[in-house]
Amino acid sequence: MSGQYSQPALDRGSPLPLWAQLLGRLHERLNRGEFAERFPTDLELMSDYGVSRQTVRDAVRRLADEGLIQRERGRGTTVRPRTFEQAAGTLESLFEYVEAAGHEQTSATREARLCTDARVAAILGLPSAEPLVYIDRLRLVDREPLALDRSWLPARIAEALLEIDLARTGIYVELVARCGVKLRSGSERLRPVIPPAPDRRALGLPANQAALSVSRLTRGTGGPVEWRESLVRGDRWTIVVELTPTTRTSASLPWAPFAA
Repeated sequence: MSGQYSQPALDRGSPLPLWAQLLGRLHERLNRGEFAERFPTDLELMSDYGVSRQTVRDAVRRLADEGLIQRERGRGTTVRPRTFEQAAGTLESLFEYVEAAGHEQTSATREARLCTDARVAAILGLPSAEPLVYIDRLRLVDREPLALDRSWLPARIAEALLEIDLARTGIYVELVARCGVKLRSGSERLRPVIPPAPDRRALGLPANQAALSVSRLTRGTGGPVEWRESLVRGDRWTIVVELTPTTRTSASLPWAPFAA
């Protein structure tokens, strides 16, 4: 019977409903990246698996509910870019996180040079004319844009980074390996912004869609080692914060998550 269809036939004798079997097959194909160019139409899925339109709609609706695909009138069905979650309060770099999750991470260096910048030097606690290494990168995950990173580092500790191909590695990884810098702590601030047109085009964002602006100061044993300004696609990246009880009374808090 499977020879009648372009995909292996579903098991009509199984207690598992046909829509659930089809959903499982579509999950497998999505994970293999088969729908990178386009998602099949309802008619194509009906033909591929020999099922009714209602069975297809039941399975596809659940994919949409899971946020894996998007159905738009007049545009058909498209696969949503993969999303990523990262815990707040860690110094783990985007490169390390994405690689550990089993995805392909690459960076396109758009600019790398020595410069001076009085504003950034003040943030790093340096004289205004102190030479800095400036690196501007477009970060891609599975070949899809995820973030724009602009980093400034003191040249006296990071000039070696200008000689490194950062396409498949991260600044923090190379700071440790090539520059002997030990990272100790950092702080960052996040806020939603509407990116300027050039940044929006680089990230592949539609007009008027917000991104997350992330400003990070990273410190080493000798003080600040990097000031980074990032724009991250909000539809592909989520910050996760774990809540813990506080020793202060709930009356002292503007928001008391553990109050009854």
